[in-house]
Amino acid sequence: MNLFETEKFRRRQKGLMRRSEIQILGFLLAIGVVISGAVFLVANLRGNQQFSQSASQVRKSPPLALKTGDPYIRALMRTISASESNVSRPYHVVYGGKYVLDLSRHPDWCVRIVNGPNKGKCTTAAGRYQFLTTTWKDKAKRYHPRPANFVWWQDYSFEPEDQDAVVYAWLSDRKFWKADIPQMLREEKLTEVLRMLSGTWTSLGYGIENNSMSSSLPKVYREMLRQELENPSS
Repeated sequence: MNLFETEKFRRRQKGLMRRSEIQILGFLLAIGVVISGAVFLVANLRGNQQFSQSASQVRKSPPLALKTGDPYIRALMRTISASESNVSRPYHVVYGGKYVLDLSRHPDWCVRIVNGPNKGKCTTAAGRYQFLTTTWKDKAKRYHPRPANFVWWQDYSFEPEDQDAVVYAWLSDRKFWKADIPQMLREEKLTEVLRMLSGTWTSLGYGIENNSMSSSLPKVYREMLRQELENPSS
């Protein structure tokens, strides 16, 4: 083999090595894409885990901690929670499906949103009605039945009964909503009520964050109302 052929052979070998390196790099990149996709899918599934139950399973959801009140408002509250916190311990759940033990006050956990139009932002949604910290403080100031008064500020228990009491009083406030929600429900105007509330609870079928329960909410409401009318203290 002369010098020219030797040089040609070396160049060919280098070319083959470069192609092999490119193929290996491409293979590694492909594996990385697959792994990233799998991680993203798992994160989304976990983020939506609390909404994965079917409408039929809502019948087994826990009753309200609040023992009294208008059965129509109570049924609406249970319908809201079926979409917002469809889990076995709704009063303790925070966004993403984790649970908090201490309900002496709103947990105020900042959890990263994993999907939907607000993906990447932080949410402090917690409890049966997924109250944001700011919303809870504002509504508790108006409606909380037993605020804790200190010298310079007030604090608000986030116990189950208090979550219910605040939402019950809020939904019953005709001045706030500029509408009589209990009467609208008695007139079977559920669609109008859900549309009106979707600016607050965005998973009710007319907001920006519908989930697997949203389309089933009318059916859920009818079942909750049946239970409440049959057993007002349920």
